[in-house]
Amino acid sequence: MTEATRPTTIADLPVQLAAAPKTKAQASARYFNTGNAFDVKLPAVPDQSFIDEPAKALHPDTPTGLIACDVSAQLESAVPATTPLSLARYAKIKAGETLSTEFIASGIIVYVITGTGTTDCESEQIDWSTGDVFVLPGGGVHRYHAHGTDAVLWIVTNEPQLAFEHLRAPEQGKSPTCVVHYPADEITKQIDLLYAVGRGKDIPGSALILSSTSQLAIRNVLPTLTVAMNSLQPGDAQRPHRHNAMAMALIIQGEGCYSIVDGKRKDWSQWATTVTPAVSVHSHHNEGDKRAMFLIIQDGGIYYYTRAMGFSFAD
Repeated sequence: MTEATRPTTIADLPVQLAAAPKTKAQASARYFNTGNAFDVKLPAVPDQSFIDEPAKALHPDTPTGLIACDVSAQLESAVPATTPLSLARYAKIKAGETLSTEFIASGIIVYVITGTGTTDCESEQIDWSTGDVFVLPGGGVHRYHAHGTDAVLWIVTNEPQLAFEHLRAPEQGKSPTCVVHYPADEITKQIDLLYAVGRGKDIPGSALILSSTSQLAIRNVLPTLTVAMNSLQPGDAQRPHRHNAMAMALIIQGEGCYSIVDGKRKDWSQWATTVTPAVSVHSHHNEGDKRAMFLIIQDGGIYYYTRAMGFSFAD
């Protein structure tokens, strides 16, 4: 090393290797420092809405199959991903046909956009219809069958999370969730109860949090993923806030609605998948004449468990 190439700070040091390794294990070691390792630069999570994907899924000519909301290139992810730890897809199932999936995930979250059908999971079967939400254990093959009309489902998994840790799907019976079904009419009943009781301004919105017997203690559907059916009355707005978890939403009813994310307006489109990056300041606004409905999935379970959700109002 010459005087001209000598680093002026440890932040300029390249990764260091063992000077004289005696074993393969020693040769595998790499050495960084507080200057060049604490601030790893990764691409930002894009603040965007997926609009073309639902339009394709809902088109009558689209065949049975999966349509991913994939920004893996922007995230520099080795696997398809919508956010660093989750992947959203639209599933099209033609009337009378069956779609089989086998995701490397610890669990699967499904919302029925349109249609009726059944899903076989392990030894159980779910009869679903428009507006239902259900959760399936990860691992194994799941078969979705559409009845007399085409069906479109919104499916979210934590495949990128497992891929990041080079994990396999859990064996049958060892998933962190059981089969759980939230029928549309029960969801509506529970949301109506929230409005009948009311809330204070210190409570961030009127969201119905979905959980199960498997995850009752942490009030999630999976250890890392939280699911909430959020709603907003006509003329109402959700206060600006921030949190460390990302938020991925399916817009179910959003005519006349929009979000403001870090000062930029994002208009809603029905059935779009929208991503709100972590720690961004965001608010939701309903200037329409119907109750806004949007299903939100967050990787909040990680932050709840580490005591680092970081929720705060920003107004």
